[in-house]
Amino acid sequence: MSVQEQIKKYIASQPEPKRRDMQELHRITLQVFPKCKLWFYDGKNSKNQTIANPTIGYGLHTIKYANGKTRDYFRIGVSANKTGISVYILGIKDRKYLTRTYGKKLGKASVTGYCIRFKALKDIDVGVLEAALRHGVEAQN
Repeated sequence: MSVQEQIKKYIASQPEPKRRDMQELHRITLQVFPKCKLWFYDGKNSKNQTIANPTIGYGLHTIKYANGKTRDYFRIGVSANKTGISVYILGIKDRKYLTRTYGKKLGKASVTGYCIRFKALKDIDVGVLEAALRHGVEAQN
């Protein structure tokens, strides 16, 4: 199954209204990041055990580990969870940037060093989320 098919299946598997919000987030992220590489992480390890929520990934970010090894991963991630949706913006060096810059402006959202969590799109300012996504994409360039 192609990455696009996996993404479509994952979004379709979500209950409403989360499905509609995930579709809209996918559309917004592709609008912000139109030529990005798409990823789908099913949340399972090599033993087929679930270790994380499935995540739709956008773009390319190279993770550098302390031992010198590197790994390619997505820059932006979108994942449904039990209480809502998480948007991950990886590769931002200043761990307080998202909270300081977007935290109070987003609305009903929890913001950490690289993650924005919210229950539904209606609870946040989508324009502010787009600005955070754009920063994540620009941080790559």
